[in-house]
Amino acid sequence: MRRYGKHTDEDDIRTRPGRRNTRPRTNIRPKHEDAAEGLVLTVDRGRLTCLVEDRVVMAMKARELGRKAAVVGDRVALVGDLTGKKDTLARIVRIAERTSVLRRTADDDDPFERVVVANADQLAVVTALADPEPRPRLIDRCLVAAYDGGLEPLLVLTKSDLAPPEKLLELYGDLDIPYVVTSRAELESGVALARVREQLDGKITAFVGHSGVGKTTLVNALVPEERRRTTGHVNAVTGRGRHTTTSALALPLSGDDGWVIDTPGLRSFGLNHVDPSRVIHAFPDLEPGTEGCPRACSHDEPDCALDAWVAEGHADPARLYSLRRLLATRERKEGD
Repeated sequence: MRRYGKHTDEDDIRTRPGRRNTRPRTNIRPKHEDAAEGLVLTVDRGRLTCLVEDRVVMAMKARELGRKAAVVGDRVALVGDLTGKKDTLARIVRIAERTSVLRRTADDDDPFERVVVANADQLAVVTALADPEPRPRLIDRCLVAAYDGGLEPLLVLTKSDLAPPEKLLELYGDLDIPYVVTSRAELESGVALARVREQLDGKITAFVGHSGVGKTTLVNALVPEERRRTTGHVNAVTGRGRHTTTSALALPLSGDDGWVIDTPGLRSFGLNHVDPSRVIHAFPDLEPGTEGCPRACSHDEPDCALDAWVAEGHADPARLYSLRRLLATRERKEGD
């Protein structure tokens, strides 16, 4: 049987032989210039829920996009049935360039990175002060991922009625990270929600945290009209919670002044993909000092130029220590 390749008389035509009519098929796909713009709200087994104007539309990725995947937060172009009616399906034909990406790998030995959220402005790292106990290494890893992906970090500390926040906040004081401390009573009264809302207004914020810290409960309180199941409980043996969120979901804050993205509870946060040269961008007081660093410097080796930069008084030594502590967490397990 004759095989048909791309080297025919007309390169853009592929002829499919058949017993009936021969139907030429083109390799040139339409650009869909008139496609509607949408925002990916969640992804579930190849189906993407998108917001197009004021309508929620179900869509799937067009074949011409190849292996390029759309994730929550992506700005996309859609064609097809955009009515949002039941059993209708649109098609995503373009994915806009991303302004930021939150990435992770399954572990530090995994070479395959996964984009969790796109186009978020900040990353809210939620951790309980007790029940379960804080895991600073996991917090450090989330901060590294935020700096690497172009997101501004925010610390949200919950359950302050069970333990004071000062000891944990001291670890991050030199990083100048904004933070909010909440208690159960303050959440119920709405006082804590007002403080959190101040940090979220006008921004797209991705929430991350390990299970049991109250992340989804906080999101539910911020967006009560979009309640999510909160059936997780802390395991008395492991000190870790059960997952209550199984896929990332973007939810609008009331008043059209921001978005929150709830993500599944974390068990681990691999940083195999992180490049130290990108993390240093989050330290503008230290970045000029890297000009004298050797190529591919890890910023924690004998020839690193940052030591001389700090010794000359250009930056606070505590800031260099904080940078190196964050970068070193790539080599350590979250529980260390």
